[in-house]
Amino acid sequence: MTRLARIITEIFAPAVLVTVLLLVVGRWWGVPAAVFTAGIPMAYVVRGVRRGDWADHHIPERAHRRAPLLFGIGSVAVGLTALILLGAPRSLLALMIAGVAGLLVFGAVTAYWKMSIHAGVAAGTVAVLVAVYGPWALVSVLLLPLIGWSRVRLTAHTPAQVVAGTLVGALIAGTVFPALR
Repeated sequence: MTRLARIITEIFAPAVLVTVLLLVVGRWWGVPAAVFTAGIPMAYVVRGVRRGDWADHHIPERAHRRAPLLFGIGSVAVGLTALILLGAPRSLLALMIAGVAGLLVFGAVTAYWKMSIHAGVAAGTVAVLVAVYGPWALVSVLLLPLIGWSRVRLTAHTPAQVVAGTLVGALIAGTVFPALR
């Protein structure tokens, strides 16, 4: 079961979900957006893991999450600015802004408590898919308990941290994205 939990955690990792969602919402505009929102921040994290700054790419220690989250905010801000100047579609920009809002909230909470970013991004992904494709996309909500289970099974989070991450991610994406798109 632990092996299955690891597989689920990797398949539905935040960088993977963000990349797929940006491509779904932004089509070819999603490629440069994904570079700034997932690619560059993940390269920063991988570099930190190789240098021994963090245990692994999921950054399990709450105290170590602040720098990668701030770096991610900076990278998304640069990419967002470039995409605005290039005339990217409003829906893609709205998605990126929702992502920055999520990073800011999770970053602020991380100073005191370790919410599940995996669960937050997964729930935010569901909220955006429902906003874009309508009620039929609610079927994707079935993945949330599976992702949450994997994080608890791997002892990366408590059930409360998974539930809190899920609620916060859904709330941010479910309000910011539709309001700006």
